[in-house]
Amino acid sequence: MLNKIYTELYSRFGPQGWWPIDGKYKKGRLNSVKSFQEKFEIIIGAVLTQNTSWKNVEKAMDNLREKNPISPEKILKTDSKILADLIRPSGYFNQKADRLKIVSSFLLKNKNLKNEKDNIIKKKLLDVKGIGPETADSILLYAFNKPFFVIDLYTKRIFSRLGFCEKNIEYKELQKKFHENIPKKTNLYNEYHALIVELAKKHCNKIPNCDNCPLNKICKKNL
Repeated sequence: MLNKIYTELYSRFGPQGWWPIDGKYKKGRLNSVKSFQEKFEIIIGAVLTQNTSWKNVEKAMDNLREKNPISPEKILKTDSKILADLIRPSGYFNQKADRLKIVSSFLLKNKNLKNEKDNIIKKKLLDVKGIGPETADSILLYAFNKPFFVIDLYTKRIFSRLGFCEKNIEYKELQKKFHENIPKKTNLYNEYHALIVELAKKHCNKIPNCDNCPLNKICKKNL
């Protein structure tokens, strides 16, 4: 089922070019080597996207680029109130400003993090204040090219409507289903998650717009 869904989504939407860097969606990039600057921008975006839409994150990222504080050192040197104001569009801006400083400090102290074993990287990320499973897996997948499927609100919503899982399924349980039923490949996880986001934006929102949805034929909601 999961492979069929991927095929249907890819056929309809094509490659998505996630994670966007410097505001640009470079389709086909996926596992290409990223500079530390690019990795850091992905990590910042992963923190800012908590409890908000990517559209709001893009506004916050544009503000950061304009003032040029997108580096751990500059984030740490930027006054907390100024930083919070720059990322205001992302919501919870005071809290997130604090988290950006914590993450920046963590990365400067762990410059060789990418060379650790996958499970060690994840454990260290989860020990950082403000980083939960979804944020950690986004960082692992998109910044470090590690095969961890990202489970977000969109994924739970879509796959519960498809009858693949329960609405209140636990993060680890749904992630395990993906890990066990599709090839464990970073580029596949990357593209699949991006396609889920695209489906959620165009069709499977809180109030579904099922007209012309690529998954209409297999969605339990329409039976």
